[in-house]
This record gives sequence, structure tokens and C-alpha cells, in this order.
Amino acid sequence: MLRLSIPTVAVAALLGCSENSLNGAKADQDTFLPGDTDAPGEPVPPPGPEVEDDFLAQPPASTPEYVFVANRTRDTLTRIRAADQDVLTVGVGREPTLVQTTPDGLLAVSFNRGDDTVTVVDTATMEATTLDVRDDFNAMDMTPDGRFVLLWHDLNAETEDDLPTQGLQSYNEISVVDLQARVHTPMAVGFNPRDVAFSRDSALGAVVSDDALALVDFTQAPLDVPTLVPLSSGLLDPPDAEEVVLEPGGTYAFIRRYGDDALQTVDLQTLTVGSIPMAAGLTDMDLSPDGGTLAVVCRDAREIRLVATRFPNDPQSVLPFPVDLPLGALVFAPTGGVGILYTTASPIDRYVRWDLATDTLTARALVKPVAALSISPTGEDMLVVHTRADAPDAELGPFYGEWALTMVDLTLDLPTPMRLPAEPIGFANAPGGRRAYFIMKDEPLLEVLDYHTRLYEEVTLRSAPVWVGSLPDPTPADADTPYAWVSQEHELGRISFYDPDDGAFETLTGFELNAAIED
Repeated sequence: MLRLSIPTVAVAALLGCSENSLNGAKADQDTFLPGDTDAPGEPVPPPGPEVEDDFLAQPPASTPEYVFVANRTRDTLTRIRAADQDVLTVGVGREPTLVQTTPDGLLAVSFNRGDDTVTVVDTATMEATTLDVRDDFNAMDMTPDGRFVLLWHDLNAETEDDLPTQGLQSYNEISVVDLQARVHTPMAVGFNPRDVAFSRDSALGAVVSDDALALVDFTQAPLDVPTLVPLSSGLLDPPDAEEVVLEPGGTYAFIRRYGDDALQTVDLQTLTVGSIPMAAGLTDMDLSPDGGTLAVVCRDAREIRLVATRFPNDPQSVLPFPVDLPLGALVFAPTGGVGILYTTASPIDRYVRWDLATDTLTARALVKPVAALSISPTGEDMLVVHTRADAPDAELGPFYGEWALTMVDLTLDLPTPMRLPAEPIGFANAPGGRRAYFIMKDEPLLEVLDYHTRLYEEVTLRSAPVWVGSLPDPTPADADTPYAWVSQEHELGRISFYDPDDGAFETLTGFELNAAIED
């Protein structure tokens, strides 16, 4: 959706002696770490923001039984039943762009960019209700209980093919849609929304903007205007907000702002704004799996700061990085126990494993820098997608200048790197933690990875893949593994289903023209 003291390893020693290094001469290349003053010419500027995962930003949505595919050019939403490839299609608004399903699998929600509408679809009957929302949105977030969706305009999600705005445009609006009552409520928030968070009980939503925190009380009926908490009173040029996190019980909000070495807090009972001094270079923050601790990555200071979410003013614990490298992103295993510290902002072929039980931080080597990273549902394995670019002083060998991917057994600290023939464009972990799937650009292949055996299998597709995913598991106690699916390029729509239990593979082509199974 990874605690004993480790001596610091010098950068030169770390880069020159890799646990995964390949025999051969070092490459003759002028590649340097950000801020390296020994580089020829001007120093390389410091790294920018971390991008934790831009793969599969919006795949087709799925339930334990169905996959929902938005057909942008035909203004429809197609439901495909994995068990027998039964197909039903329903009309939605113009140019459906974002599709999500509720956690209970009862509703599918389509945001239709072409006419600024939201369509709510009953997944069993395919009855659809379309509601107007405010103009020019490009992001949709769902409450954990699936009762509401919140739509807004995310500057970071803008693309070259975005439709031009028509008439007046406000940069401080959101739309809230009650999916059960089929009611739309527009709201004004602060200028330029940046991030959205919800309490775990779905009672409260928070929208952080450059100048305010907007609090939406979802327990009200009907919904009322949000409570606005100014964040930058008295500041002429306040730093831009980047991220908001809520304490699971809804007692505090934590706000990270770009270039600010302090964490803002908002007491959600008194609406009092506070500030917690941190260290230099805040680039990420994540809740621990139990929600009791907020881990804040201070990339420039090379440390992780730990804040008690219920008592944020208590003394912080500080975990120094075991290596002097600008690692700025953090992800926790879903089951707890392990955290992974890494970077996507610099060409660094290293990550740090954080054992939460002992607070031990241990540096590990990779064959190439990180483009994206995901931990399996069990927390026992990790999938790393690499950049094609190499790290400084990368050694010549089979991975130099090539696309690559690595499976990592986190229990044994054992990496299994693989050279790829093309750029990976999407991946997904299967429920249960046994398998993962990935696809590559213009390669008609579904790649099936087995974390237990550390082997792979290739399944040939009929055309180039677009999205890949795995159905949820409705009965985890049984021995059956849910299907994987991969949508592919085809003018009438194409999707394939793979059964990992017996290797069966079926392809469905033509969602709206009497779709037929191809053996």
C-alpha cells in the first residue's frame, strides 16, 4: 500500500565493496552522488522529492469476484467475472479515468474526467447512478470503510493530456460523494490541496493545503462545511505542504512541509497548531503498523525520528542511518516487524532494513538503484524494480545499463536479481505472499515470480500488457490461490486471467462485441 548500534560505513568503502558486486572492472563513467563536491564541474544539486511508487497509479479495480475496466473511448465500465469470464458493461460519464471498488466489494466507483461526474455502480446488478461533481479534478480517495469518496485536484497528478479548463477555476475546492445515499456535497478547503488522509474508523477526513488543514466530519448527516485550521498565520511565504498523516484515533494530525525542518501538529480536539523540531531534510513520514509511532525520515541529517502519535511532545527516539547516504523514503511491512529505508531520488544501489523489534538498522546492497519497491503481504519478501541507470562506480557485468528487478528474501537477506529485456511498467503482489506478477513495456509477457522457490515463469500474451493485478482472496483459509489478471492493448479491450494453482490461462477479447474466450 521494513532497532543494536551499527557503525557508520564510509560512502567510498560502501560503494567500492558490494555484497552483490560482480567480478569485473569498474565502469568508466562520470556519475556522482548528489552534493558530491569532488565531481568535475559544478556540484550536482541535492536530490528532489522521493517518489515511493508510481507504478500502477490507477489500474482497473477488482473485488474477490470481479475485475472492473474503464473504457475511456466508449464511456463505459465493464465488469468481468474471473471464474467464467462473464461480461457485463454499463454506461458511465464521459471519459472514465479513475475506478475504485469498496472494501466489501458491493460498489464500484468511476470518476469521469470528460464531464466532471462520478458514477456509482452496484457490482451485483450493474445499476448505475451518475452524479455531477465540481470541475477539473484528477484525484479520488475513498474512506477506509468505503462509504465516501473525496475528489480534488492534485498538482502532482497533472499529465500532458489533461483536458483544458473551461471558464473560472478555483484551486480550493473538493467534492465529497456519499456512495450509499448517492449524494454529492461540494466543499471549500485551503488553497491548493496537497494530500488527503482519513482516520482508521472513517469518521474524519483531513485535506492539507498550502495554507490550511480542512477537517471533514463524516459522522454528520447531512455533511456540513469543513472546519478550517490555518497553518501559516503570520508567514509571508510559508513552505508548501507535502503530506498529512492522522493518528488512527483522530487525536492529532501531522503535517510535513517542503523545506521545513519541523513537523507541524494539529490537536484535533482543541484545533491548536504546534510545531515539533526535527532534523534536516524531512522527506517522508509513515505510521507504524500499530499506529502508535510516526516514523519521520530526515534525509539530510541521515536519521529516522520516532514520534509517539498520542503524545507528540514526548522526547523522540533517534535512529541514525548505518550509512552516510541520502535515503529518503520509508515503507513498513503490512504485518509489522520490518521497515525498509531507500531512495528513488538518487542513483543509490543500497537500502536499509529496519528490524522493529530490536531497532537494528542494517545496510544491504542491490545490483542497481531503486525505481519502486514493494513488500509482500507476509512481510517475508520484497520486490525491487530498478532504474536502468547505474549507480556511481557501478561494475561492468550483466546488469550494467540494463533493466532489472530483484526478489529479496527478507528473512534470509537473500537477493535474487534478474536482468530484464524491457522496462517494467507494473507489478502486483498476490494475497498470501507466495507470488508476485509484473509486466514490461511492449513485451507480450506476464511474468510470474515465486517468492518461495525464487524462480520465475513466463506466460505469453496475445498483445502488449497495460495493467497487471491479483484478485483479493475471499477465503484465505483454503488452499486456492486467487487469479492474477493482465489487461492488454486491443481496440475492443482484452484481458487475461491466470490461475497460479494449475497454470490455466484464458484470454477475453472484445468487451462489448459478444466477447468470447480464446483458448
